Amino acid sequence: MPVRDDDDRRAAALSYKQGYYAPVVVARGKGVVAEAIIACAHESGVYVHESPELVRLLMQVDTDQYIPPELYRAVAEILVWLQWLESQQNTTS
Repeated sequence: MPVRDDDDRRAAALSYKQGYYAPVVVARGKGVVAEAIIACAHESGVYVHESPELVRLLMQVDTDQYIPPELYRAVAEILVWLQWLESQQNTTS
């Protein structure tokens, strides 16, 4: 999830696996690190969502930590939308 803030790009990457009680921040950074996170996501075929407010909040979460409960709803909405998007792509393939 990248965002530009005064031409300083920021990004955070989340992972959610079965058995996790919440998504985990697996990478976060700004500038060159953010660009690398975004490039890695694109190369891996991972969707990149832009939400400045959410990225600012995720930048406050330490790497390898679960997201706080205050972010559950926002992240869940993105995950549900991604699942829907993937199901739509699978039905048109």
